[in-house]
Amino acid sequence: MPDSANLKQREEAHWRKTTRLMLTHLGIWFFFSFIIHMFVTPLNKIVIPILGFPLGFYMAAQGSLIVFVVMLFIFARQQDDIDREFGFAEDD
Repeated sequence: MPDSANLKQREEAHWRKTTRLMLTHLGIWFFFSFIIHMFVTPLNKIVIPILGFPLGFYMAAQGSLIVFVVMLFIFARQQDDIDREFGFAEDD
């Protein structure tokens, strides 16, 4: 019975950390999906020197997509670390 209680505690702690990670990434996703796009017009006053594009246009067209792809890799790594911490990792 104690082993079952320990497993339950590990599962709950794992789920709390996973939920916190998911909500953090969801907040970042929301920011780059909606908030940045609300400020495209003011951001267009800033021009990226090397590319010559307005910052608002760049963030709406490319920047958000780059952030999403990077977030996927970061999320996968962080989730793997959480899984390993609590002993729920898949075998390599």
